[in-house]
Parts: sequence; C-alpha cells; structure tokens
Amino acid sequence: MSSKIQKIDLRDKQFSIEARNPFENFSYLRAMEESNCASEESGWIPDHLGETKNEKLLSFIPLYKKLNSYGEFIFDQQWANALQRTGRKYYPKFLTAIPFTPCEGDRIFAETRHEKFKLIDAVINKMKEEEVESWHILFPNKEGAAIFRERNFVERFNYRFTWINNNFKDFDDFLSIFTSRQRATIRKERKSISSMEIEFKCKKYDEITLEDWDIFYKFYQKTYYERAQNPYLNKEFFKILNTANQLVKPIIFFAEYNGEAIGASLCFEGENTLYGRHWGATKNVKNLHFECCYYQGIEYCIKNNLKFFDPGVQGEHKIRRGFQPQLSTSFHYFLKEDLRDAIKSFCESEKLQIENYIEACKTYTPFNKNNKIE
Repeated sequence: MSSKIQKIDLRDKQFSIEARNPFENFSYLRAMEESNCASEESGWIPDHLGETKNEKLLSFIPLYKKLNSYGEFIFDQQWANALQRTGRKYYPKFLTAIPFTPCEGDRIFAETRHEKFKLIDAVINKMKEEEVESWHILFPNKEGAAIFRERNFVERFNYRFTWINNNFKDFDDFLSIFTSRQRATIRKERKSISSMEIEFKCKKYDEITLEDWDIFYKFYQKTYYERAQNPYLNKEFFKILNTANQLVKPIIFFAEYNGEAIGASLCFEGENTLYGRHWGATKNVKNLHFECCYYQGIEYCIKNNLKFFDPGVQGEHKIRRGFQPQLSTSFHYFLKEDLRDAIKSFCESEKLQIENYIEACKTYTPFNKNNKIE
C-alpha cells in the first residue's frame, strides 16, 4: 500500500526527520502549540501536512491557517486591504513558517525533490478544496527557495543583516577589519558598559534552568510592554522549551550589576549559526543593547567557531557594528490569476528598491579598504 499525505498532529507524533536549525526541531514547534502561542486564539491554526508509512514520518510541511498577519515579519496587510476592497476575502490564508521566528531554514522536510513537490501539490489541492486564496512561505533557505522558484511561486525580496566569521582569533582580530574611527567607537561603546561594572554571564542550554527562564521572561515581557504590545510568547512556552534545551540549544546572555540581572538576550545555536531572538532590560543603560545583543554574540561565535550570527531582521544600526546586508526571500502562491499578476508586479518593483537599498548599505559599511563588501 502506498503512503499518502495527511494532516499531522504534532502533539501525538514522534518524528525521525533531522532538523538543521533549532526552529525546525519538532520540540520547538510543539512548544509553540502546547503553550497556545500558535493557536486559533492567536490566529495561528495548525494544519500541518505530512506523509507517513508504517508509523514513520517520510515528509512534513509546517502549515498554519492564518486569520491575520500577526507575528510574521513579512508585511502583507496592504495586499489584504486591496483584495478586501474588491469584496473578496484575504483571510484565512495558508502560511508555511516558524511562528514568530524570522530565521531562514528548511520549509519542506523530505528526502527527495519528488516528495517535496508532492507536499506542494497537496497544499495547493487543499487551497482549492477550502477556497483559500493564498499561501505564503516565509524565510526559506537557498535549497527551499530553488524548489519554489521551479514551481513559479511569486518571489518577494527583503533584507537582513548577518555577521560573518572570517576565522577571527578574538574580538580584537574582528575589530581589525574596521576603519580606525569605527574601531574606536565600538571600543568606546563596550568600555561604557564595563566601566559601570556591568558583567555578563553566558548560560548555555545544558545550564539553563526554569529559574533562568523566569528571570529572562521578565526582561522579554518588558520590551513589548514598552511598545504597548502584548508579547508574542508566553511564559508557558519557555517552560515547555526547557524540557528540550538539549535539542533546541538556547543560549542566554545575562547582564548583571552588583550580582543582580538587569537585562538579557536570548539566542539559539544551530549547526554553524547563532540566531539572536529576544532581549530586554529593566534598566535603561546606554549601549547595553549593543553589548548584550551583538558583541556578546559575536564573541560567542568566535570562541565556538560558529560561521554566522543572524541577530534578526532589519535594523540599519547593525551595519556600523559589523553586520553585512543580505537578500532574503519569501514565496507566495495565489489561486486566481488577477491577484497573482498584481502581486507579482508589486514584488518586481519592490525588488529593485531592495537591491538599491542593499547596495547603498554596502557603501556605508565601516570596514577598511582591505575588507570592503563587494
């Protein structure tokens, strides 16, 4: 009997598919759902598809039926408004992404291209059956992007800033690629923190406790409240995640003053990349954000031989601190040609703006003449 693609419930399945970054690990996805962060209440209704045979998962695609565009980091609200003005419904839409996590990675889990194409066809058939107008795939890696291009999905370009480890021996070696002025600026920023006797404690995944998550959540929560927003993630998410620390590999950098934590940043360690995700502080200290979110992570990458540091999307201030502009993409499928053609035209125009922006960023990078970005 041949296998078939069916709906997959993360809560009662065991998986043998190996993840290449922490957010593709099913423990991370399960924590999102078990904590109700990704749930109908938040507008993320899990509707995953996969292919099983003899109780073994052969392929999998994370799929959510979205009732809004909350927590995606790729903004399509103007698309929704335009379609709704015609009397058609933009929501619900289908979304393939890691909830609240704008990090690149696999989006279709299968061993062969044929199996990946079967999953794509299954989602498109599901769209037709349920009359869902659009499907959106956010932050796929290069391998995934090639698959969606081959199927003629509409490609939308964006940008991010990534730190690249050129086999630096230590932080001073990293600083040697900068102009003398910017090198002095970074040293001054770091000295302003050390002169206040603020110290940093790195807690790795095999050291983090529930108490550490409680302390971190206080900082994380404050960041959102300062913007008059509710946090994307609740405390229960981090509590559940704690049971899978060895799999998803969180790293917390605590900033301490007089032995008391006053701020922290949260990263996750992948195969060759450190992913910066969240941060917060209870004291407003100049340059603490740069030290906690960037410089501590860079030092960690150098010490642990990680090739890349992805601190999150957007943020031009990262350029002056050694992060380089990179193109990123999302892919979009529309059932009806009129919407597809309109969005494709929009994305082609937007692509030119993004490419011009990246070229402009390269001219402002503070590296010396021997390390200019091509």
